[in-house]
Amino acid sequence: MAKNKSVLAFLDDVYEDLELWYPKLRLEENGYKLVCASPTLGVFTGKHGYPAAADILLQEARCTDFCGLLVPGGFMPDKLRRDPKVLELTREFFESGKMVAFICHGGWIPISAKILRGKKVTGSLGIKDDLENAGGVWVNEAVVEDGNLISSRTPRDLAAFGVSMVNYLNRWQKS
Repeated sequence: MAKNKSVLAFLDDVYEDLELWYPKLRLEENGYKLVCASPTLGVFTGKHGYPAAADILLQEARCTDFCGLLVPGGFMPDKLRRDPKVLELTREFFESGKMVAFICHGGWIPISAKILRGKKVTGSLGIKDDLENAGGVWVNEAVVEDGNLISSRTPRDLAAFGVSMVNYLNRWQKS
């Protein structure tokens, strides 16, 4: 029996446009649906001006309804990492073995969720110290997989990030 093929993504103003839209398109090409959750419903503007609409409220999001989590970067993660529901969801995805994919500054949310200790990760050079201080082992590679954590550095690494997410989800669907 096929598992749920919906992926949750966190969304708020000043998200990194490419880090949301490129994974969304890659996932859709492979039969997955990306559902954006935010503290309020509405349209949010990315760092480069691209709009994205929230599909559901964060408070309504349930880990059991999704096969994975995407955390785009930008300045959005620094704001959302202060939301207890965001941290709770991130921990639930991680602890359930579901994909937790984050890119660039998106690593701030898993840092605040305290799920990186002893895990190999990557992210923007700007948060390398934060990732290491959270107990992560920072690796300077386009994409790093450690268990159900998938991390990537910057928009220039999106092709490898997209492939890694799709491959992980396809393996998860078969398990």
